[in-house]
Amino acid sequence: MSSSSSLRFLGRPLLAACLCSLTILLLPEPVVSACKNPPVIFNFGDSNSDTGGLVAGLGIPVVLPNGRTFFGKSTGRLSDGRLVIDFLCQSVNTSFLRPYLDSMGSTFVNGANFAVAGSTTLPKYLPFALNIQILQFLHFKARSTELVAAGNGHMIGNEGFRSAIYMIDIGQNDLADSFAKNMSYMQVVKKIPSIIGEIKMAIETIYSEGGRKFWVHNTGPLGCLPQKLSLIQRATGNNVDQHGCIASYNSAAQLFNEGLNRLCEKLRSEMKDATIVYVDIYAIKYDLIANSNKYGFWSPLMACCGNGGPPYNYNIKAACGHPGSGACDEGSKFISWDGVHYTEAANNIISSKILSTQYSTPRISFDFFCH
Repeated sequence: MSSSSSLRFLGRPLLAACLCSLTILLLPEPVVSACKNPPVIFNFGDSNSDTGGLVAGLGIPVVLPNGRTFFGKSTGRLSDGRLVIDFLCQSVNTSFLRPYLDSMGSTFVNGANFAVAGSTTLPKYLPFALNIQILQFLHFKARSTELVAAGNGHMIGNEGFRSAIYMIDIGQNDLADSFAKNMSYMQVVKKIPSIIGEIKMAIETIYSEGGRKFWVHNTGPLGCLPQKLSLIQRATGNNVDQHGCIASYNSAAQLFNEGLNRLCEKLRSEMKDATIVYVDIYAIKYDLIANSNKYGFWSPLMACCGNGGPPYNYNIKAACGHPGSGACDEGSKFISWDGVHYTEAANNIISSKILSTQYSTPRISFDFFCH
């Protein structure tokens, strides 16, 4: 969609100009890293941190306008630019993580990304569930250490695996898929312990392999995604919160997050020599939506790239990058990129809040893991 279309969404061009000016003032300062020895990073997750795994693993194309803002081309990321994980990597002076399944041009000297869009924790043996990602990691570790022992100095050795950061960001799709199957709220809630159990097994497996540094993201406000809002007609009355989000979806996400937080507390007491940081992504993202004007964003519940116009600009038959869809003008300030994933501008603010340690338990900075 054109810039004039973007302004028509608001109907107040002057306000839009003011918000753009405000955004410039509120955008985080570029991170200046003091990290001289960047950490090795391994990431497990879904599309929120997929840096090209879907394309590499299944060959499913992710086309422009994805990637237009920062990369100038599609890189398999479901955003117009960088993801939160990209900003975190930049904050510790390391290269963007390459997908584990991307065999072209990858060296993996700084780690690997096992995240693939659409991933869940259950069922555990379907590609690319968390359990499969862990099995891939175990294969990667065994092969890498084998090559190092054979004299290949360009792979990660045992010490690299011991000192690496292990990031986990998964669970959103388990909840979303359950609601999409018309499960009741209580049926979805009853699944949460099993989802948490899979994350527990993943962390315990990595720990048994020598991993001692864990960075765990909880899930965001599922009920605020334009995709969910456009598809769920019953999002009315008591099922809508004060900011227009689906209350039951967000409640399920919060219950999942409470369980994940308790898991991290339990594992800290059992794994005395491990560092396990729990990051409240939900609080960060909900604040961004609830106070969107403060951050200079327009229409917090509407996608930049999609079809249908206000209030959500999402059409499952013309999703971003597919025929019939269009994108807002570059420079437009939207939180949602495609109805599910966030724009680079939003990810920039989210990552800056993560790096502040204000939302972390314990309050350990990300560059603490530099070695």
